[in-house]
Amino acid sequence: MNITQDIQYVGVNDHEIDLFEGQYDVPNGMAYNSYAIIDEKIAIMDTVDARFGEEWLKNIEMALQGRVPDYLVVQHMEPDHSANITTFAKAYPNAKIVSSAKAFVMMKNFFGNDFADRQIVVGEGITLSLGKHELTFVTAPMVHWPEVIVTYDSADKVLFSADGFGKFGALDADEDWACEARRYYIGIVGKYGAQVQALLKKAAGLDIQIICPLHGPILTENLGYYLHLYNTWSSYGVESEGIVIAYTSVYGNTKKAVMRLADLLREKGCPKVTVNDLARCDMAEAVEDAFRYGKLVLATTTYNGEIFPFMREFIHHLTERNFQNRTVAFIENGSWAPMATRVMKGLLEKSKNLIFTEATVRLLSAMNSESEAQLEALADELCKEYK
Repeated sequence: MNITQDIQYVGVNDHEIDLFEGQYDVPNGMAYNSYAIIDEKIAIMDTVDARFGEEWLKNIEMALQGRVPDYLVVQHMEPDHSANITTFAKAYPNAKIVSSAKAFVMMKNFFGNDFADRQIVVGEGITLSLGKHELTFVTAPMVHWPEVIVTYDSADKVLFSADGFGKFGALDADEDWACEARRYYIGIVGKYGAQVQALLKKAAGLDIQIICPLHGPILTENLGYYLHLYNTWSSYGVESEGIVIAYTSVYGNTKKAVMRLADLLREKGCPKVTVNDLARCDMAEAVEDAFRYGKLVLATTTYNGEIFPFMREFIHHLTERNFQNRTVAFIENGSWAPMATRVMKGLLEKSKNLIFTEATVRLLSAMNSESEAQLEALADELCKEYK
């Protein structure tokens, strides 16, 4: 795949994987992207997952047509991108390895070798000339590991963005970019919004025409769309108007209340209502929805003097990723001592800029006229701006 006249794709598709990072369902696989910049000197940008080293080296060989690389640039040390550093070093013993100081420490930890005699240590603003192509390195600490750098090629106006602007799915997957990029971002990078904001400010000073991430497709058109989404996600802004209901239900009574609320919200004009059964849905999809929309309803039972485990896990996923700037409502159920609302509010107490609705819903085992009225009041409060 030719990205520009001098930049070729040498990465691989992985259709064998079922769970990325051991937890994210990836039905359409993953792409591990690597690039060759071919000039007077040649730089290979990052490696690929350990299982694809042989295929990757063949891709490099085909792209270079008898030439050999001068440099391997390591932007990120996570093993899906760094696992074949040693393989590369053995295949190309004269090539230098270019990375941040922290990355070389990690190499020693991963491989027992920091390639001291072949190191080129780079940091903020350091450049590397390949001839026509001059690479400028930009530090991106905690996006989403501390050693990360991204690389700007001023000749072709390309940003090699490490894990930034990546998505789940192999390159031959026919799927919407935003959906899988959002799930990827929120799940993996979402905690580090401030650091992503800092990187976006640095990127704003560059003339970027192409973005080459380490996962997902190369972005060549309408870059403002992708940059806008990343700015929204990393500032914890509301991407879409709508209401998410996340619930657990033991015997079906809490579910009945949730479904009644969903019907009321739709009747009252809410533009989008999404319902997630936390015991059965993809948890990452539910977390994605909570960050995408502006309002969240949490509905669960009191359980062992606490809350149902799937709800606790869900709230932990939210707070771990700095959930903020949202309106939150509660539905609790308890046969004799309901306390789920109090527990859920306590779990959210460190989240910033949350607005809790005045209306709340309490079930004592099953719905009755009182809880029905509470559902009506909650629906009115959540939908008042849509009328």
